[in-house]
Amino acid sequence: MYDRKTWVVLAICGGLLAANLYYSTKTQQARAAQLAREQAVAKEKAAKEGVPTSTTAGLTVEPPPPPTEEELVVLKNDEVEFTLSNIGGGIKHADFLREFEVGSKSSRVQMNRFGSGPIGGLAGAGETLENVPYAYKEDESVPGSKAVYIAKLPSGLIAKKTFTLNQGKEPGAPYLIDFDLKLENTAATALNLKQWSIFMGEASPLYQAEVPQQTGFFWREGGDMHFTDGGTFKGGMFSSAKSLVNSPEGETLQYAGVTNQFFATVLRPKEPMVTTLWAKSSQVTINGGTSPVTSVRAGLRLPDTELQPAENRSFSYRIFVGPKHNPLLRKMEKHWGEGWGDVMQYGWFWFVSRPLNFLLNTFHSLLDGAASKWSWGLAIILLTITVRILIWPLHAKSTHTMKRMAKLKPEMDKLKEKYPDDPNKLNTEMMGLYRKFGINPLGGCLPMLIQIPIFFGFYRMLQYAVELRGQGFLWVDDLSQPDTLTHWFGIPINILPVVMAISSFLQIKMTPMTGDKMQQRIIMFMPFIFFFFCYNFASALALYWTTQNIFSIGQTWLMNKVPEPELKPVKNAGKSWVQRMAEKQAELQKAKQNGTPGNLRDVTPPDKKKRPPRTGG
Repeated sequence: MYDRKTWVVLAICGGLLAANLYYSTKTQQARAAQLAREQAVAKEKAAKEGVPTSTTAGLTVEPPPPPTEEELVVLKNDEVEFTLSNIGGGIKHADFLREFEVGSKSSRVQMNRFGSGPIGGLAGAGETLENVPYAYKEDESVPGSKAVYIAKLPSGLIAKKTFTLNQGKEPGAPYLIDFDLKLENTAATALNLKQWSIFMGEASPLYQAEVPQQTGFFWREGGDMHFTDGGTFKGGMFSSAKSLVNSPEGETLQYAGVTNQFFATVLRPKEPMVTTLWAKSSQVTINGGTSPVTSVRAGLRLPDTELQPAENRSFSYRIFVGPKHNPLLRKMEKHWGEGWGDVMQYGWFWFVSRPLNFLLNTFHSLLDGAASKWSWGLAIILLTITVRILIWPLHAKSTHTMKRMAKLKPEMDKLKEKYPDDPNKLNTEMMGLYRKFGINPLGGCLPMLIQIPIFFGFYRMLQYAVELRGQGFLWVDDLSQPDTLTHWFGIPINILPVVMAISSFLQIKMTPMTGDKMQQRIIMFMPFIFFFFCYNFASALALYWTTQNIFSIGQTWLMNKVPEPELKPVKNAGKSWVQRMAEKQAELQKAKQNGTPGNLRDVTPPDKKKRPPRTGG
């Protein structure tokens, strides 16, 4: 027989069991109701999007098995042919229908030709592309302009991608594709989307001699453009080689992309996104070259957010694959939003490059009807002459000052003989001599310094002027390439750099020389330095520099016809601030050498008894 305690324990256990059964039933009913709601939402969503669903799980079922072989789909307009692949579900490559490889009239320029995956593909941990097969679905409502891909990733994430060709008339429309990405988590646990990124493709030089620093990756945040070239991965004197480069954490990126000299691929979220990008490099061989060049690829990470089981999330982007054409990008900036113009990457001298490019295109429009074959070369010449006319007053002032300084040379020589061992005194007397005759020693070099940003702005503008690709002038076949006529023992023979060096030498010979013999020798040697520096650069740059030299020779010839300036002392010249400072410095230096104070301020005050620290109150 059981005692009383046993019956009490059994009664309590029975009551707990009954309560557990009651509340478990309630919980199951609540879960069933929630599951029914999820099923209804999923079913309604699938009916709208055309995705088959399961009525038992409430989640998107696995997409139909994709083909095992690669299948290509082409979305095409008058400017670009986008070839999409089911392997990775994205843009395998983009071909420009009006842009050809260097020296070819049939082989088109292609972006992402060395890509490890398609543009718009997903990369997982370690920036390794998940090139899984996707099932392709054609949108019959807009045939030939939309492609839809869907696949289930090994993580349990289902990705649906929609690529829509922009068929509008807006600026840049032929180079734009709208990219919509929808992700759904079918896994049993939450997934952080930060571990995935969207592949932006790769960029590589267009020809063997392209400057390596023009190929790289970039991103824009807070109105600032950041560009990193492919040489960063190799390291250098102060940095080690890197296999992977990341942008800083926590920045709100407007867009990111990869670029070479003339073309770029840009991935731009519809709304700025707090995220980062990664970039890698590889060595590739182009156009049968013997030495490899650097190719750069990059990806834009998804936001740092958790995707719960059965939860889905959508992202919208705009992809630009096109030329770095300044007028086009400026129009896109006005229509599509700020920042597009910075893809040109003119750098510090953008304030010079932008108006120069505007003038170049304006002159080309005026000349194209009269001389269409040589219109771009003539536009460069006309632009150079225009700039030289605008800075004529500066050049005239510089020449006038240098002539007057040349007349002071005998007096300068006397001062050097008088103060051979006292440089401070010599400097003071020279400044006094300049003051006496009203000569500003900076008047000769200041106009030349002002021309430096003009030169670099001109250089950057011509360097990235995609308009000049394939355009000829005189014996030049392509203004974006060196004007090579032939090769001699493997050395290219370029004519324009030779003419440039000769004209530079003649210009210097006609210019009044100042300074000592060593300075004059350095100036005379400058044309040879620039000759080697620019020998393999684009012929457009050599054409600009040659035109500038010829114009300067004519300008100097006219200035030499002007009567020589008279060298007369200026009344009440006094001493300049520079001269007074030089005299004071000389006085202090002399006093220091003699061991006596040169100024009352130099006298060391006697030691005073230190005051105790003040206290509050």
